[in-house]
Amino acid sequence: MFGLDKKDTSLFFLVVVLVALAPFLLNPFPENSELAQFNAGYPDLMQRFLIFGIFAIGFNILFGLTGYLSFGHAAFLGVGSYAGVWMMKLLTMNVIPAIFMSVVFAGLFSLLVGYISLRRSGIYFSILTLAFAQMSFSLAYSVLTPITAGETGLQLALDDPRIIGVSAVDGSIPAANLFGLPMRESFELAMGGWLFTFNAGYYLCAVVMLAAFYVAIRIFRSPFGMMLRAVKSNQQRMNFTGVNSKPYTLAAFVISGMYAGLAGGLMVAMDPLAGAERMQWTASGEVVLMTILGGAGTLIGPVLGAGFIKYFENIFSKINDNVLYEWFSALPDGLADVLVFVIHPFIGKGWHLTLGIMFMLIVIFLPGGIMEGIERLGRLFSRKKKSETPSRAAPAPAE
Repeated sequence: MFGLDKKDTSLFFLVVVLVALAPFLLNPFPENSELAQFNAGYPDLMQRFLIFGIFAIGFNILFGLTGYLSFGHAAFLGVGSYAGVWMMKLLTMNVIPAIFMSVVFAGLFSLLVGYISLRRSGIYFSILTLAFAQMSFSLAYSVLTPITAGETGLQLALDDPRIIGVSAVDGSIPAANLFGLPMRESFELAMGGWLFTFNAGYYLCAVVMLAAFYVAIRIFRSPFGMMLRAVKSNQQRMNFTGVNSKPYTLAAFVISGMYAGLAGGLMVAMDPLAGAERMQWTASGEVVLMTILGGAGTLIGPVLGAGFIKYFENIFSKINDNVLYEWFSALPDGLADVLVFVIHPFIGKGWHLTLGIMFMLIVIFLPGGIMEGIERLGRLFSRKKKSETPSRAAPAPAE
């Protein structure tokens, strides 16, 4: 179905179901529960899950298939964001042109960066991409301020020379929309103590993410994907056979950069603002962590890794000492103080420490990431199921 085999079709429909039911699945605790703060079913966070999932899927096409580790992919995310905001300032607040131009500009910039960086491989390639990203950050932060607005960030203004939809009815800046449907428009549904929030922007991100995931599956299963795996396996031997690997690696790099630009365009569609901080090396390192944590070279692993990291960033960073004291209110004061003292470095602003420890544990015990853990569990249950199935008695030999 859709050009996919049975296994990939099942995986794709599983992702469709998870994305569609996310507002329910990410709100497992009632609003009046003490654990309600662990709910993640609100629009801003769910949109980040999907947007960074797209970013990680694209990075995985380069790193997971070819083995080329880029430390500069945040540059394409930033270029896409700037292109999207400029489309809203100059043309229309409809998000479709903004997203389209984000992909185009990120693709062109990645073509330039890839053409130069791919002249080297290994650590030299990684350093070159990092250098380009840091140069892009410096240009956006201080040199190209007429285009990027420097440290304040590029945002919409009332005097923008917009061709279509100059201003809203009340004279304010119009909202980003999809053919008139505001991206921030939400409606809530209360069911048995649970409160579910549905958002137009989330479902736009969901449709785009599913399309990006489908394209990634087709790339993975195509002859082009097989050539990229050959590059990762042994590029030198591949070149010795007379096959030029450079066009394949450059194509993978550009496709990966276009995915990053797509993520940047969706960020702008949800919040029309672009800043130089999106190009920092920390943003590039984040997508590397997402891909490795979820499982490099797998289809759904980077999406899981992106959701895992963004969940920790947005949920566990909000836990503070007051929340801990509420949890331990039934304990004696002295014991509660000790527990809060022990846990304090791992929550709030220290959530990076918790994430770092978990990342180390996963890398040590699950080198294949979260997907390797899921596969191990699947094999464990299948063996247990086989052991519980009674074996048939062998028929007696005929005399």
